[in-house]
Amino acid sequence: MSIKSFAAKIFAKTVRKKIKKWANNPVETQEKVFQQLINQAKNTAFGKEHNFTAIHTHKDFSEQVPVRDYEALKPYIDRVVAAEADILWPGKPLYFAKTSGTTSGAKYIPLTKASMPTHIEGARNAILNYIAETGENKFVDGKMIFLQGSPVMGSTNGIKTGRLSGIVAHYVPAYLQKNRLPSWETNCIEDWEEKVEAIIKETLPEKMSVISGIPSWVQMYFEKIQQQTNKSISEVFPDFKLFIYGGVNFEPYRAKFNQLIGKTIPSIELYPASEGFFAFQDKQNNPGMLLRLNAGIFYEFIKADEFDTAAPKRYTIGEVEVNVNYVMIISTNAGLWAYNLGDTIMFTSTQPYRILVSGRIKHFTSAFGEHVIAKEVEHALKETIATTNASVNEFSVAPQTNPTSGLPYHEWFIEFDQEPDDIEAFALRLDENMQKQNSYYLDLIQGNILRPLVITKIAPKGFQAYMKSIGKLGGQNKVARLANNRNIADALKPWYKK
Repeated sequence: MSIKSFAAKIFAKTVRKKIKKWANNPVETQEKVFQQLINQAKNTAFGKEHNFTAIHTHKDFSEQVPVRDYEALKPYIDRVVAAEADILWPGKPLYFAKTSGTTSGAKYIPLTKASMPTHIEGARNAILNYIAETGENKFVDGKMIFLQGSPVMGSTNGIKTGRLSGIVAHYVPAYLQKNRLPSWETNCIEDWEEKVEAIIKETLPEKMSVISGIPSWVQMYFEKIQQQTNKSISEVFPDFKLFIYGGVNFEPYRAKFNQLIGKTIPSIELYPASEGFFAFQDKQNNPGMLLRLNAGIFYEFIKADEFDTAAPKRYTIGEVEVNVNYVMIISTNAGLWAYNLGDTIMFTSTQPYRILVSGRIKHFTSAFGEHVIAKEVEHALKETIATTNASVNEFSVAPQTNPTSGLPYHEWFIEFDQEPDDIEAFALRLDENMQKQNSYYLDLIQGNILRPLVITKIAPKGFQAYMKSIGKLGGQNKVARLANNRNIADALKPWYKK
């Protein structure tokens, strides 16, 4: 055992004790975070306009501070971007994490001196918790790769601006720098396809032990390695011990990953975003992620089916239930207040509080009132694949409300790595699994409002080509699982497989 791996094991035990302390006191932990946030921001422009000095309870907060998404909070963020101080949080941000937006174009998410360490600690503690749980620590001596955005930053009115993963790259501790790949020069390559080729060139000769990234883009990396070497990933990297991922549900990719790797590799799921590092998988035998309650984030939750009502109830951590679809609302030490992140989550446990990401409040299919969410389509596909010899690279679902003949239906756009022997039987089984997942969908099928789903096959690499065509080919971008219109369906037409 090396000095580094031995030290990691000792440090891991200490960190895990601290995690258990706040996880076992969730309500008290969140109350402390809430009071700290209100007190620290009471003299900001936002705090004064929302009477923070009179806020003592969550009830006070919910009455004074309405739920806002980025567009609604943008007048304040615009002032922060203009380099005004003390607007949403004391002082000015250290950075802006720039992300692709919707109606407002690019989004500028502030990262402050208070919030930045929580992003770093989230990833670090996820790995240390894994070491403490499993006793596995040899991987810290090998090479580690993190498929991420360029660390090159611009400047917005004197405030450094870049992608979150690129900003985080500046905070890799010195003891990991020698182990970390790709090189700084390669990481700065903007073109994603060129970057992957450069990463392969750098990593092939190395003893890779940890690989991290969004599954779809790690899969692209693995496939290119296999094409060049004609070997499985475990043959190319026999020291590969741990896969770390986030951004999308891994289950639709798991079978393909096992095939590419040649065996099953332990994994850790993370839930990071520019707005905060929210959760990480703390148990190997439990797919739920531990919600980080002590990380400068106060959480509220609104039931998804009540979200569009006039005055939906805003639940705190002590009031939530398992297996209910909630919209997650956050207030943070970066100055986001009652902020609608857009994600929906479900609690899998309340002792401790573990979650899974069920989808996006704006990403659903409900042309007929069925409100199908990402968790449901992903689970239905997983169950279907498990009973066939098929494997899937990528997929997306959209409604077909105006078919040329017959009843409307849900159309599944699937890029198969290995097609099922009988595509019609596969579609029928997938539809049956969807009916089990969503009772409204079952009623629509049984009531002859919808006919069973239809699969449209997408050509190999079709989704990659689609993402490139819309300027979103890269390690932080994800294909939308669900749509309530035909925009993605129509954009995919050049890659329909005959």
